[in-house]
Amino acid sequence: MELELISPERRVATGAGSLPPVPWRDPHTVSKHELQGYIEMLEQACAANPRNADLRTCLGMAHAVNLDVYRSMDALEKAVELEPANFWAQVKYAELHYRIRALSTAEREMLAALDLATSSFEAAVARRHLLEIRKLMREGTQKPEWTKQLRGPAVALVAMMVLAALMVMR
Repeated sequence: MELELISPERRVATGAGSLPPVPWRDPHTVSKHELQGYIEMLEQACAANPRNADLRTCLGMAHAVNLDVYRSMDALEKAVELEPANFWAQVKYAELHYRIRALSTAEREMLAALDLATSSFEAAVARRHLLEIRKLMREGTQKPEWTKQLRGPAVALVAMMVLAALMVMR
């Protein structure tokens, strides 16, 4: 696909309800230099409009395309915190969890997004994501959740190693 960059005159509009244009049609074709410029532009816009959840969502998406998961997570968490009723911020936050295979969290966040859907299109997007998340959960491709303490198995392992060392020393 062809790369479609933003022209200099189409910079970030900061009015209510306006979003910056996405500088690519296919995220795999955007160069690192152009992506970095877009991220810098969004960071400046976020600094100028610190309460704008849409700008934070776009910043999180740009960081995700740049494969910077931690910054993407920070931006999307902030977007959801700023505007808890923002459907797209919630969807992108859930989608990031899906991509890092934290599927339980992704499912919980996508269900929250489904509750926020205000149109049939938004509901369809959230349902489609939920189907994919649940499919991956059934296939067992999620990261394990570390909810159990490892103290018992660790003590047993150390005890076995001590016994083995004592047996070797005899």
